[in-house]
Amino acid sequence: MWMCEDFRDFSLLDSGDGMKLERWGNYLLARPEPQAVWPKQNPGRWREAHGVYHRSDKGGGSWEFTKPLPDGWNIRYRNLTFLVRPTGFKHTGLFPEQAVNWDYMASCIQARKEAAPREELRVLNLFAYTGGATMACARAGAAVAHVDSARGMVAWAKDNARLCGLKDAPIRYLVDDCLKFVRREQRRGRTYHGIVMDPPSYGRGPDGEMFRFETHVYPLIEECAKLLDGEPLFFLLNSYTSGFAPAVAQNALTAALPGGVVEADNIGLLSEAGLNLPCGATARWRP
Repeated sequence: MWMCEDFRDFSLLDSGDGMKLERWGNYLLARPEPQAVWPKQNPGRWREAHGVYHRSDKGGGSWEFTKPLPDGWNIRYRNLTFLVRPTGFKHTGLFPEQAVNWDYMASCIQARKEAAPREELRVLNLFAYTGGATMACARAGAAVAHVDSARGMVAWAKDNARLCGLKDAPIRYLVDDCLKFVRREQRRGRTYHGIVMDPPSYGRGPDGEMFRFETHVYPLIEECAKLLDGEPLFFLLNSYTSGFAPAVAQNALTAALPGGVVEADNIGLLSEAGLNLPCGATARWRP
């Protein structure tokens, strides 16, 4: 399992009984985690939580705040700063397990920059959310196209860019349907050295376009493959869809991008309580 071991402003304190207890800077949040089927390892620690997200039997859920908590606060990862805040449907605006992928992409970009300092490197981030991967790639020296269908998430990404000192970095922010954008880029003749996508299990575009992972992810990968530069760096596919093992993502990239090397594994969180938590799957293609 790929895990980041030095995210100093974040830590997984414990997990179990369908929940996880996390430290986000100075604040502790307890959130649902269906993969944590084991019992809590340190039950007493959970009483320290500032907020607990409770699922509803009717779907969704709500936060219960037991201690004072700001509307939002900043956390740092290496030379990046992100705004986090509890939102609806249990999220905080950041998936910290993705830090291991941020490091991977940044290292690919930096290695190429060292070999060819004047080359403009371009990265396409699809389903880009609040821009964790966008900021990591921009900080490493790439120009990034940041595409997400949710206007609020794109605005949040702009806030993160400002916090990272990347307000004037070459980042294009686009509220768009990912497949439609990719096809327009094909017609424009644009190419990218790196592509990363984090598709949802189910979602809708800004004009109601439907996306289902099992139905639409492979056709999207095929279309994205047409945008890869002649000297590409990477293609990353993330999946949080239940029941899809890392081998599924690996096979999809292998079939769509013949001739490269594909590796895949679970990504997860290192736990202070000793039971590390798998969170999703990632496949990485490289030439």
